[in-house]
Amino acid sequence: MLKTPSGGAGHGIAATDGRLLSIGAVLNVLREEFPDITISKIRFLESEGLVEPRRTPSGYRKFSAQDVERLGHVLRMQRDHYLPLKVIREHLDAMERGEAAALPTVCRQRDGETVLESVEAPTAARIGRAALLAAAEIGEKELAEWESYGLITPLPDGAYDAEAVTVAGLVAELGRFGIEPRHLRVMKGAADREAGLVDQVVAPLRRHRNPQTRAHAEARAKELAGLTVKLHAALVQTALGVRLP
Repeated sequence: MLKTPSGGAGHGIAATDGRLLSIGAVLNVLREEFPDITISKIRFLESEGLVEPRRTPSGYRKFSAQDVERLGHVLRMQRDHYLPLKVIREHLDAMERGEAAALPTVCRQRDGETVLESVEAPTAARIGRAALLAAAEIGEKELAEWESYGLITPLPDGAYDAEAVTVAGLVAELGRFGIEPRHLRVMKGAADREAGLVDQVVAPLRRHRNPQTRAHAEARAKELAGLTVKLHAALVQTALGVRLP
């Protein structure tokens, strides 16, 4: 999932935004895949409009998991495909708008001739176990317990999706109110069922012969996921008789 357009700089930091990371924590997350990344590089990408972190009232940058994922996309496309920042920004912005954007092309020399090659779609940002522990500020014991309840699940290669940082932060926050990981299995079950419903709707698009239709499936999945999250929140608020600010 790419960073949503609503997460721009200047917006207030709401408690419902999930775990927000300092620029130093973001550096630690990205360094595992990009050893040469620096704080100056992150600030430069921000100045070029590639990422828009939130700001605290005192001016400190705060990055969401989606911001980190977007940075990973940018750095990966720079490293692997040598694309200029302007092209990367336009492509990612089009994806955020839900457009079935054609993948950028890059000029390469092959057998003495200049050819255009399509760039592969950016893969989801991932972090290692050590980076997750550092970013979420938790220990091995907590992570192992959360994994045992299915709240956080490692990928086949042992890494984690970047969204695991947000999940870990929210689980930790709920723990402050006495809600234990075992209590959250019902939420995980509901989330799995909602994801299954969305997947059922977009599955025909993903199997379509037309590449543009298959690309549209991802945008449709994002849209449906957003709607299910809003409905879930509204139902919980209605059941409790409360309204979030």
